[in-house]
Amino acid sequence: MFSLAILGGILLNVGAFLMFRGLAFQAIIVYIFADICWVFMALQREDYIGALFIFIGMTFGFLAYLKMRSG
Repeated sequence: MFSLAILGGILLNVGAFLMFRGLAFQAIIVYIFADICWVFMALQREDYIGALFIFIGMTFGFLAYLKMRSG
């Protein structure tokens, strides 16, 4: 069975590979999509505190992406 946890894990591995290849901007975008999967998974399990922490981490990741992109 394919779940959001599996999709998030696959995206995490893709992001790590992109970071290894030196493609930091693309890696951060993939990491954010993985985080979105985990937020939906946490909300489906009614783990609102976990979803909040994941969302906070997502926000910091997006801010890092914006800061790296602007220089």
